[in-house]
Amino acid sequence: MPVKVILCRCEDVTLADLEHAVSLGYTHIEEAKRYTGLGTGPCQGKECLVPTCLYLAKATGERPEEIRPFTARPPIAPVALGTLAGATGGGGEDQGGQAPRGKESAS
Repeated sequence: MPVKVILCRCEDVTLADLEHAVSLGYTHIEEAKRYTGLGTGPCQGKECLVPTCLYLAKATGERPEEIRPFTARPPIAPVALGTLAGATGGGGEDQGGQAPRGKESAS
């Protein structure tokens, strides 16, 4: 029975997924991120960056310390957690008391 090695728990990216990406020529950390989705979850790569860099270094012959971390891209403007979670109050308002975009408040 094959063993499933998970590199990115947030996005369920496995070692097999990364190996496949590398076999297609995606050997740069940014390419691997875009192809597999690793590092795009809630932890933003805090869990998967190191093992990914170690694998890419081994696959390409680069030294691990030469592989730069992928670019973090936080939201342009602050976003309330309730908005991200889709939480709504009784009147269609988020927990901050504001109507979600595209919905008018009845009050």
